[in-house]
Amino acid sequence: MSVEAIARTESRRAGLSLAGEAGAAGYVVLIGRILFSAIFLMASLGHFSQQTIGYAAHQGVPMAGLLVPASGVLSLVGGLSVLTGYRAKFGAWMLVVFLVPVTLTMHNFWAVKDPMMALMQQAMFMKNLAMLGGALLISYFGAGPMSLDALVARRELRGSRA
Repeated sequence: MSVEAIARTESRRAGLSLAGEAGAAGYVVLIGRILFSAIFLMASLGHFSQQTIGYAAHQGVPMAGLLVPASGVLSLVGGLSVLTGYRAKFGAWMLVVFLVPVTLTMHNFWAVKDPMMALMQQAMFMKNLAMLGGALLISYFGAGPMSLDALVARRELRGSRA
C-alpha cells in the first residue's frame, strides 16, 4: 500500500477531509483524549513512591520494587502518547498492558473479606474495565483529527502529491 493510500485511510479514519479540517468532532475527540489520559498521567508518578510499592507488595505483587515503577513508566508513556496523539495506537496498547495486570491484582474484589472494601474494590475494578475499553477504542480508531498522528498523515499526504 502506498504512503498516499495509508495517509488517506488514516485521514478518513480520523475524520479528516483531504484539506485536514477537523470540525467540532475534532475538539470532542481532543477533549476526550485529554480527560482519558489525565488519570494515567496523574497516577503514574505515585508508582515511584515507597508507599505505593509497599502497598502493591502487600497485595501480593511479585517483585513490586521493579514492577510497580515499570508500570508507572507504562502509564506515563502511554498516557503522554494518547494525550498528544503521537503514536496513540501504540500508546493505547501500552495502557492495555498496564491495565490488565493492575486490574486483576490490585482490584480483586472477589477476594476481599470486608464488605465495604469489597464494594470499593469492585468500583475500582469496573472503573479500570471502562478505561480498558477506552484504550481498546483508541488502539483501533487512533487519536483523531487533532493529533500529532493526524498532522504527520497530512504532511505525508501533501508530500506524496508533490
